Amino acid sequence: MIDKYSAGSFTENFLPKKKDNQVNNEILEIAKNVIADIRANGEDALKKYVKKYDGLVPDNWEVTNEERLEAWNQVPRETIDSLKKAADNIRKFHSKQLQSSRFMDVNEQVVSGQIYRPIEHVGIYVPGGTASYPSSVLMNAIPAVLAGVEQVIMVTPARNGQNIAPILSVAADIAGVTKIYKLGGIQAIAAIAYGTETIPSVDKIVGPGNAYVAAAKSLVFGDVGIDMIAGPSEVAIIADESAKPEFVAADLIAQAEHDENARAFLFTTSEKLINQTSEELEKQCADLPRRKIAETSLKTNGAAVLVNNTDIAFDLVNKLAPEHLEIQLENAISYLGKVKNAGSVFLGNYTPEALGDYFAGPNHVLPTSGTARFSSGLSVDDFLKKTTFLYYSENALKDASSHVVNIATAEQLDGHARAVQKRVINNN
Repeated sequence: MIDKYSAGSFTENFLPKKKDNQVNNEILEIAKNVIADIRANGEDALKKYVKKYDGLVPDNWEVTNEERLEAWNQVPRETIDSLKKAADNIRKFHSKQLQSSRFMDVNEQVVSGQIYRPIEHVGIYVPGGTASYPSSVLMNAIPAVLAGVEQVIMVTPARNGQNIAPILSVAADIAGVTKIYKLGGIQAIAAIAYGTETIPSVDKIVGPGNAYVAAAKSLVFGDVGIDMIAGPSEVAIIADESAKPEFVAADLIAQAEHDENARAFLFTTSEKLINQTSEELEKQCADLPRRKIAETSLKTNGAAVLVNNTDIAFDLVNKLAPEHLEIQLENAISYLGKVKNAGSVFLGNYTPEALGDYFAGPNHVLPTSGTARFSSGLSVDDFLKKTTFLYYSENALKDASSHVVNIATAEQLDGHARAVQKRVINNN
């Protein structure tokens, strides 16, 4: 079910290549046309595309207070309790990311520093068609609320054209979402990026979605901020003979069941572990509800890589820069320093990636497709802007003036030099 590779063949077949297009050109063209139409024609165009892609147009775009209140009666109490506990963990973890405005340099002549201000309006996209992901609501909204975002707007598709999944509404209330709109797909991204007669525009859009949502986010970027362009989900597991094959297999399957493009990799020095894991994959997939998806993913986008030592495993993983990295090695925490590129790291046999997906606290919105080489998972920082400030006294400007003039003159920007000289020469 999962093919065996050497380090060399894995490098050739799976390591990300720069310039790979993350968004299909045909999908980009569709998204471009939909966005342009909604931007130009507002509500009329929005209704047209909702009807075309979703079948029915809701009676009201916004989820009303009554609908939000009723949703609490439709979700099992034990699920609500679990969501609240997960939210507490997420808040506790992310609250430690908060930073305060500060002075960098202060004396009688010079004052400089940095001001932190929240983004005012943020939009969160949450998938909600055939499946519902309340964890995505918590992971995206809670850091925004902690940062002090004034208005957190959530968009998610309506089921049967009228109502969103009740569990998403409950999660939104727990997380502190301001308004919820019954919109999905390209049309949702266009609506909150540019606004319509009834839907406000936002300053930044975050949250996962399918290829059409990813394309739409890439196109509106620049007019609004975005978190990232997410590719297929992925996990890499580095394991040795101390790992439990049933755990390794379970974690590979947990990743593979996302969709057929999901990527799941095992790196190990133990051929025995590969063989035992392969047997476990067969056994555990047998009664999996999403068996076909998981088996296709493992066969076409999975790999078990036999390496001579763990240094080679870490070298391959750092080049792969996976979204999730599990280290199932003896004394796993001692290897943390070897990790250079990964979205999030899970240490030891009893820390499955699923724990981070739902409950533990660190964010599950993570860089994919090798982008962990230069980017990070979602955090409070993603909802804050940093503004620097500067004050110079007259004497301080005089002391610095010759240096500023020298550099401005070297760049042939005489106006810059004169802006300093006017102050210095005229006051002598």
